[in-house]
This record gives sequence, C-alpha cells and structure tokens, in this order.
Amino acid sequence: MSSNQSFKNENEEAYASLTKGLKELDLQGPYVPSDLVLIGDHAFPLAMNSRGQVLMAASLYGSGRIVVLGHEGYLTAFPALVENAVTWLRGDGSDNLSVGVQRNVCAVADRKDFKDDLELLLKGVSEFNLPSDSVFSEVLVHGPLAFPIGTTEDGCPFLAGAYYGRGRVIVVTHEMGSLQSMAPFWRNAIHWLDEGRRGVVGVMVNPALKVLSESGLKCEKTNFRKDLSVFVCKAYITEHLEEIQNFVAEGGGLLIGGHAWHWAQTHAGQNPLTDFSVNKMLNQMGLSLLGATIRSGTYKALVPSWPIKDTYHFRHLLYRFVAHVTTGEELSKHEEGCLQKLGSDCDAYLHTKAHGSFYYTQVLAALTDILMSSSFKVSDSCPAKTPKDKLLLSVGSPVYKFCPNPEALLPYLIKDNPLMPDVHNHRLKIDVNTEDGKEWISTGLYLSPGMSTYMVMPAETVNKHWKIQIGCQTDDLHRKDELKRPPRVCERFPVTSEMMHVSNLWGGLIYLVAPPNTQVKGLEITVQKAVTAPYYKSGVTTAAEWSLLRTAPGPWAELEFENIVLTVPSDAVRGLEHPDKVAALWDEIMRAIADLAAKPHKFPRKERFVTDVQISAGWMHSGYPIMAHHASAAEVVDVKKGKQMWGPIHELGHNQQRSCWEFRPHTTDCTCNLWSVYVHEEVLGLNRAQVEYRQTKCWWLTNRT
Repeated sequence: MSSNQSFKNENEEAYASLTKGLKELDLQGPYVPSDLVLIGDHAFPLAMNSRGQVLMAASLYGSGRIVVLGHEGYLTAFPALVENAVTWLRGDGSDNLSVGVQRNVCAVADRKDFKDDLELLLKGVSEFNLPSDSVFSEVLVHGPLAFPIGTTEDGCPFLAGAYYGRGRVIVVTHEMGSLQSMAPFWRNAIHWLDEGRRGVVGVMVNPALKVLSESGLKCEKTNFRKDLSVFVCKAYITEHLEEIQNFVAEGGGLLIGGHAWHWAQTHAGQNPLTDFSVNKMLNQMGLSLLGATIRSGTYKALVPSWPIKDTYHFRHLLYRFVAHVTTGEELSKHEEGCLQKLGSDCDAYLHTKAHGSFYYTQVLAALTDILMSSSFKVSDSCPAKTPKDKLLLSVGSPVYKFCPNPEALLPYLIKDNPLMPDVHNHRLKIDVNTEDGKEWISTGLYLSPGMSTYMVMPAETVNKHWKIQIGCQTDDLHRKDELKRPPRVCERFPVTSEMMHVSNLWGGLIYLVAPPNTQVKGLEITVQKAVTAPYYKSGVTTAAEWSLLRTAPGPWAELEFENIVLTVPSDAVRGLEHPDKVAALWDEIMRAIADLAAKPHKFPRKERFVTDVQISAGWMHSGYPIMAHHASAAEVVDVKKGKQMWGPIHELGHNQQRSCWEFRPHTTDCTCNLWSVYVHEEVLGLNRAQVEYRQTKCWWLTNRT
C-alpha cells in the first residue's frame, strides 16, 4: 500500500470517528468563525460552508493529534462533536482517562449549568400544587441540555425544560388549563422562553390564555405560526410537528402540556416513547412523556444549584454510576437511593430506539461496557441485593435487545447456557374463540436464553392486534428490595408481517396472544426452530405421547385442562404418569367455581396459573395469569382429594369477584373466600372445621348456615 493511500485511509477513519452519530451541524448561530487554511499532509476538513471555507479541521501530527474549531463558541454549541473529538484525541488503546480543560472554557467540562435557568424559572415559586382531580404523567429528562424543573420527593419529574438548537422548550405533564395555582411559574416560563424578544405568544389552549396574558407579553389565541416568539399548545397536537421542531431549533420557544398515561392505557402493546406522536418531536429535544403517572400533592420547588443536590437527574446520575462501576468512585446515599429509578429510566430511554443520535449511542455503549465488565448471577439462593447489582440486572434485557452486537454480549449475561436439542420447521394448527379479553395460546415450545427464531404467521393475523409472547412470567419486579430473577423476563412482539423474528434474552415458552372477539379455525403457524417442552392438553394428548413429552428438555411444563392451564417447572411433572387424573380433579374444581358464580361450566377464557421463583406481591396473587411461588407447583399437580388448596382457590375466587358486590377495600380479600370454602367442602371433601382458613377476614364465612 502506498503512503498516500495509507494517509487517506487514516484520514477516513479519523473523520468517521469525529463525526460518529452526527447528521448535521447547524452553523447559522451568532458565531463568526475564522477560515482555516490546511497546509499539512495529514490535515483534513471536518466542516465547510457553501463557499468552500473550512470552519473545522483535524490533523495527525507525528504521534499526536489535533482538532481545531473556527470559533470558541463551537466548544459548547456542538457537545457531541467535542465528545467525539476528546475520544479521538486520546488515541487508540490509551489508558490515560484524564482531560485537561482551561479555566475560561470550563463549560466544556460541565457542558451546561442550569442554575441561572432555575433561578429565573422558580423566582417567587416555593412549591407546586398538583390538584387531586388531575393525573400527571412522568417526563423522562434524558438530553444533555435538558433539566428537571418540578419533581416529586423521589425525583420523578412532572415539569422540565431544555435547550434545543437555538431555542428552548418547557414540558408540563398535564393540560395547563387546570393549573391556575402555578400562575407565577407560567409568567416566569413565558419570559424564559421569549428570551427578551418581547414577541407574540401564540396560545392554542383557551384556559391558559388568561393566565399567560398576565405575563406582560402580547398573547393571542392562534394556531401555530412561524412568526411567533413562543408557541403554547397541548401535547396531543398531531399537526405541524416537524415545523414546530424547526421553529424551536431556529430560536423559538415552546410551552407544551399534556400527559401520555391515557394514551398508553388505550394503546395496549404500543410504545408511548416511539408511537405517541408528540414524543417523536420531544425525544429529539431530550424530553419524553412516559406512561407512568405522578400522584397529586404539593411538592417543594427545587433549590437552584448544579448538580441539583438531592434531586434526580438521569444523565448526570448515569455518568456517576458508570464511574462507580468502572473506577470504583463512591456514590452518595442519595445517588444510591436513585439507582432503582435510573434502571427504569435506562430501560425507557433505550426504548426510544434513537440509534441515529450520538447521545443514544453513547448511553448504549456505556451500558454495554459496564455489563461486559461486571460479573453477576442471580437465583433463588443467590439474589441480587445491592442497588448496583439490581440496576445491572434490570438493564440487561434492553441493552441486549438494542445493542449492535447482542451475540457478543450474551455470554456475559447468561452463564452456563446449555445447548438444548431443538425441533425445526415445527407446524402448529390452532383454533381461537375469544370473547372480551385477550387470550394466550400455548404452543408447547420453548426458546432458550438468547435463542432467536422465525415464525411464519397466517396473513389474517398480520396487523390485526395479534402478538407473539416469549415467557410465561409477566410480573414486573422492579420495586422489589431483592431480585431472585431479572425484573422483567417476558417479551411481546406485535405481529406485523407474515415472517416474524423473535427472541428473548431470558428465554421462555412461546405463546400466541389472540385479540378479543376473535373466532378462527385451523390457523397454521410454522416455527423455524425451538425446544420442545412438556405439554399436555386434555382430549388431545394421548398417554403414549405424554410418556415422551414429560421428558422433553424445556424447563417449563404446561397442563391444559377444560377451564384452566397450569404452568410449572418441568421437574414438577417429570414423574406425573396420569395427567388425566389431574385434569379430572381440576375440571371438577372449575365447574364448582362456575356453579357458585352462577355461570356456565365452560369458561369464556381458561384461567391460567403460573408458578415463579419470585412474584410481584404476596404468596400468590390473582389475575391473568394467577401468579404463585414455585413451592405451589407440587400442590396444584397433586391429584389427592382431602388435601388443602386454599391459596389457589382463594385467587381463583378473586377472579370471580365483581365490583358491584364489594365494599372496597373492606371486602376485597373476603368474598373471594366463598369459593375457597365451597370448593373445599363440595369437591375436596374437607369440612370447614378441618381447613386452615388462612385468608378469611369475615366471621360469617366460617359460621354461615
């Protein structure tokens, strides 16, 4: 290779490193740069204007490197470029992590100090009163130039601001019409957004017009216009989003209010971070409305300081945590207490899928690096207890899902992952008849941790609210003090094409999730590869088939009867020779439950019962599925009559309750026991005096006539 060719390759690699994650640089700001002249053989331009003048450049010089920007203002105007530059200037393989910053450009190290902004915005504001008739969303503050303005005591923001391009934005997570008590703040906010221009404030929100008019600025009711100084609108706006984004980037102010929790509740299976229309704009500004809610109440205003003491800030704490893991830097007690929230926010942020953003790439790379440098294993006997370990465990799945090379990460996350024999091009035929609720349809197949497969789906399921689900354990354990398994191990994939590619870091049984009010017969699905799991279905699986299936290698087993499906560890059924006897008992139990509920013996949707190493609440809890601990597995597959099954029947009773019967919360954990008493006496043959009524809370349940 010639020396010229070598120089060319080096320059191309350097240029790629310096511009990584950058799509464009907005050079229309107030800075007047110098025109750089390139005279060295190893110098190359980074940015040029339309007249061919070089405004930024870099060069290799001897064994060193240099980057030159045509104006000192570019050091803070383009933080992503500066971070790339610092990384490139350190060189490949350098162990020296220190970077010296001249005192008069210390903003390069801090990036942005929001102390002055908070002082202006919170002038005369001592607290925020969130009224009880309003439910706020939480806002994720993730941009390098974004900051919280109003938060709960535990750091959940409901009000935040950001710089974007040459403009500014403030987001409040409810419509502004219901927040008259915050009038002093709105006046401050409008002036901060106007930046002294004293221009026209365009307001789309009628109730806000009166309050904002008291700011002293000219406010008028109008739709979006480019000649405005500040635009005020609700977060449910769907028109002109790109124009509004450009308006802010070019120097305008935006005040936007609204929540995402209702949208999230009414768009099941969709991701508010990517599918809620206004988030497509706000994500670019470093702010995202979440489906999580904020409780009403009165919250003290923040103390204007930076870093904001005793207040949670996503990006600041993330960098502190990375330093804690990689270099052993100590975290404060407050920071340690915020790590659970940091894990949830990392999960949410990664789901923005903003792969074209430098900052997203940076966060993803940092989390990938610390996962690959950490060693942890979680189990019933070795739970994750420290905030650090719980955070690492919670981010494993989203990092694996969104990182560029998940195969390289897998060995660090899953230890001792045995290869299991699998089946290829396995065909299934299913009949579906759902009523009001969605229903899981078992396939009898399992995916190993990190294993992926293709599924060929019928055309009539595509974009019709069908889903593929990997995993039976749907409980979210993020709020647990210790973790015996990762907090979220179930993955769902909306069926959007006939050829679906699915996987789950933690593995799991494969299900189809049918939407409500669906009636189809003979749907054929093909699974490219999977692991066979023990699966018995009443009236379908023969005794000969079960003798082989009960030894299938999948670690989860399912017994599907007339009105209930039991999902237990496979070890619980390896020695089960007569599943038909278990079916007979459960059919009798479920018919008795139907009798007491005064409804037909055939349930509109089969109940599901899943045992797990750890669940979200109690020893068991009701729902679809009912969740219980592993210790209950042997109990539910035992066919002996005369034994107690108070817990499972108690939860099945919860599923029969109707709100019109109840005096909540006084009878919620009481009337469900009618089914426990009835089933134990009428089916299991136990007199009430023989049964330990562990859950009974009303005297009349054990003294009824």
